[in-house]
Amino acid sequence: MRNGHSLTVEFILPQDAASAVLVGRVWSKAAGGPCPVLVRDHRVLDLTGIAATMSGLLEIDGIAERLAAAANLPDLGALDDYLSGEAGLLLAPIDLQAVKAAGVTFADSMLERVIEEQAKGDATRARAIREKLAPVLGDSLRGVAAGSEKAAAVKALLQDMGLWSQYLEVGIGPDAEIFTKSQPMSSVGCGDTVGIHPISEWNNPEPEVVLAVRSDGAILGATLGNDVNLRDVEGRSALLLGKAKDNNASCAIGPFIRLFHGAFTLAELSRVRVSLVVRGTDGFEMTGESPMEAISRSPENLVSQLRNRNHQYPDGAVLFLGTMFAPVKDRRGVGQGFTHEVGDRVEIATPLLGRLVNWVDRTNACPEWTFGTRALMQNLAARDLLDKV
Repeated sequence: MRNGHSLTVEFILPQDAASAVLVGRVWSKAAGGPCPVLVRDHRVLDLTGIAATMSGLLEIDGIAERLAAAANLPDLGALDDYLSGEAGLLLAPIDLQAVKAAGVTFADSMLERVIEEQAKGDATRARAIREKLAPVLGDSLRGVAAGSEKAAAVKALLQDMGLWSQYLEVGIGPDAEIFTKSQPMSSVGCGDTVGIHPISEWNNPEPEVVLAVRSDGAILGATLGNDVNLRDVEGRSALLLGKAKDNNASCAIGPFIRLFHGAFTLAELSRVRVSLVVRGTDGFEMTGESPMEAISRSPENLVSQLRNRNHQYPDGAVLFLGTMFAPVKDRRGVGQGFTHEVGDRVEIATPLLGRLVNWVDRTNACPEWTFGTRALMQNLAARDLLDKV
């Protein structure tokens, strides 16, 4: 049990975990610090002998094949014992990588961003604006490939109608929105609390597929993420994006990175359906499911806009691919739409990647982020592992 909540191995692992190459990180009490691990047969196998950081591990050529065939790896214990906290803690499955996100990549969430902009962050105005814009924008945006000739024609049409927006520019224009979601080492993992800033009264989870990208731009695998967003803050001004996105515990990633291996390929990932479940202590429940196939830009295109000759990530990166969901179910009253309440349980899942589960609290009530890059280097030095970074 962690933070008063319990999870089981079967609940968080992919449906075909027995054939998956799953890598992640744990804080091991026995090892005295964070360890990259391979999860196999519900056991946590230590990879620090190969690489002491996830960043370094993913830079190794052929790492998926090597790990699939690896034998006699040191056993750090049962995964259940990390979910309970007995052997240590399950961490976000990244460390030194940059944490980046692509925005406005799905038609429904694209529409909601325009609504936020029009509502100026006021949730009570959103419903009326949605009813006005949805019939026009919704039909125009669905099935439009970003940067295409059709997208240019839609842009011209919407401009003539006075409906163009900065969000539509990055949604269907040639250039994607790529922003920094949070800092290296700051993401929380499966089972942790996620944070909502105290100034926000209109916010939501953003369930996303997250790519693991090597320093040379190769896409190695994927995991799940929650790009927690403050709709009222970003809606007031796009210049408040950093305040809306990068806060204490506002980025959750996990439970593990599934490396491409065997039948699990980028093409297979592009066909997954991602589900969202939010359950509140007030009895509120919201569910939904959306397909990755509805994305307006391919994962390869988004990575090419992230990492290229103009911008590099020598420690690798993870890239949130954008949310398929735009929660609008009324919660606090008619027309006020969805917002989180403290205590909400958020589940983001797809059979091939497992289930990321977190509980909601305010950012000033979540544990402070204190273990950064310098602390990691000091810990690895004390464990005589710096040569494995």
